[in-house]
Amino acid sequence: MVPTAQAFGIDIGGSGIKGAPVDLKAGRFADERLRIPTPEVSTPDAVADVVKQLLDHFDVQDGTPIGVAFPAPIKPGKPLDFMANLDQSWVGVDINQLLSEKTGRTVRVVNDADAAGLAEVNYGAAKNVKGLVIATTLGTGIGTALIENGVLVPNTELGHLTLEGKDAEHYTSDAARKRKDLSWKKWGKRLTKYYQLLEKYFNPDLFIIGGGVSKKSDKFFPHIEISTPLVAATLLNDAGIIGSAYFAAQQQDALPADNA
Repeated sequence: MVPTAQAFGIDIGGSGIKGAPVDLKAGRFADERLRIPTPEVSTPDAVADVVKQLLDHFDVQDGTPIGVAFPAPIKPGKPLDFMANLDQSWVGVDINQLLSEKTGRTVRVVNDADAAGLAEVNYGAAKNVKGLVIATTLGTGIGTALIENGVLVPNTELGHLTLEGKDAEHYTSDAARKRKDLSWKKWGKRLTKYYQLLEKYFNPDLFIIGGGVSKKSDKFFPHIEISTPLVAATLLNDAGIIGSAYFAAQQQDALPADNA
């Protein structure tokens, strides 16, 4: 792995699995990322094989902090109890144990939206922001991260709030926009309903929108009518990789030296 990298991050999504070595001092990739399509049948073994392929491609050695951003609530030492955007055979799996065994390396897993939130707190749009920040990722679903005065509240699943009689992400995600072939204006109206719901329940000081579609924020931000300030994620779709690498490094540093 390139010498300027201190950790390696992987972002597992419904359509693609991406990885890159990360320069944690600068908060950016140390080498060009590699993206591999998510297996059509996204079982634990199939996804683990892709994760191993990424690590082998970059020659990532054990001892390097390896973080994985994953689209489900992550509770260390406990099996997954919920899965929305990958194969349901993930339910009941201890993902940290599985990926570490399948790759032959120590792997640390964090919720994908939490990874993005950590990246934005430490390197991006939420750095030094006071009060409550809600970071959202718009993609196959809607991921959310709550950050209060720089401290992450993990495993929120606010994409599953009820909106228009269904999960908000089925109505409002970028996948819903594409599925319904919505114009940017019509999608903005749906996003307005979603962010107004978050305003009602949480009264945040700032919203951050990330995910791949955030690079086109100029097309839909003008159609979101809310009171809370709204900004695009600084790290855009790179935040999951960078945040997961940061998470892994922090977790490794927190362990006693003989267990790191």
